[in-house]
Amino acid sequence: MSLKTRKLGTQGLEVSAIGLGCMPMSQSYGPADQDEAIRTLHRSIDLGCTFFDTAEVYGPHTNEDLLGRAFKGRRSEVTIGTKFGFKIVEGKQRGAETTSRPEDIRKAVEGSLKRLQTDYIDLLYQHRVDRNVPMEDVAGTVGELVKEGKVKYFGLSEAGIANIRKAHAVFPVSALQSEYSLWERNLEPEIIPVLRELGIGLVPFSPLGRGFLTGKVMRAEEYPENDHRRNDPRYQGANFDENVKAAEIVHAVARDHNATPGQIALAWLLHQGDDVVPIPGTKRQSYLEENVGAAAIALSAADLASLDAALAPEKVSGERYASWIMATVDR
Repeated sequence: MSLKTRKLGTQGLEVSAIGLGCMPMSQSYGPADQDEAIRTLHRSIDLGCTFFDTAEVYGPHTNEDLLGRAFKGRRSEVTIGTKFGFKIVEGKQRGAETTSRPEDIRKAVEGSLKRLQTDYIDLLYQHRVDRNVPMEDVAGTVGELVKEGKVKYFGLSEAGIANIRKAHAVFPVSALQSEYSLWERNLEPEIIPVLRELGIGLVPFSPLGRGFLTGKVMRAEEYPENDHRRNDPRYQGANFDENVKAAEIVHAVARDHNATPGQIALAWLLHQGDDVVPIPGTKRQSYLEENVGAAAIALSAADLASLDAALAPEKVSGERYASWIMATVDR
């Protein structure tokens, strides 16, 4: 199958209806396999899943390097979104420290262009709001980069309403990237209405609940030391037990559709609006193919109501991040 496209924002950005989150190919989900990662990236293009998400901090830097090698000679076939904004010193991320001064943005973009082996970035996001730099300065700098041809479209990640409005007033924002899934609904009360008011698309990351909604999960302590799920509150102790129960509805709907639970979770997102483009992350071809298959699943109104009710915010146990990471979210 070949995926249909969807529009993000009103500035002309059009991407595949499902994208590919590339972070797991370099960090956070166990050992990396570069050869399999490149095969997965090439297979993604073949399937019409041509919207790829990376960031300078993934690795750091190694994920962009990987995409640069994989897409050499195929740049025109793909849409690449990357991000700036976390502080990197001597090749290492400095915790949750942010840096979005205009000169830092320009330096980050030059590094990303070099690693990606390209002369333009399709979608440039601020990775996290920098509370020490006015959003107007960030948007103005990205706007200059667009005029210079180094960037095509502007995005934000995990920004709150006030900063979304400030940025959009200076230079049009095409997309907000934020965590959104069947079991993380924090955007629904206020953020999504503002995005639709302003004509900004939504790119949900962790659309499978960091793997929880696939059903292929273990308790936090069973994951390797370098797997971030060891520190995920929703994978720990009593939270894990409660969340397994809540997620049973996904399995039930999957059985009705002869699908996998992960496909149902993605199909639910695709049913939330044509301005929603999830970016499930994977480093393996088999999971990529499974994820792309979600686009063919039509959920009924009854399916959607059952899923919404069973995984309402009060039914999910635990914070979505450890406290130090939650502090970086502009809410």
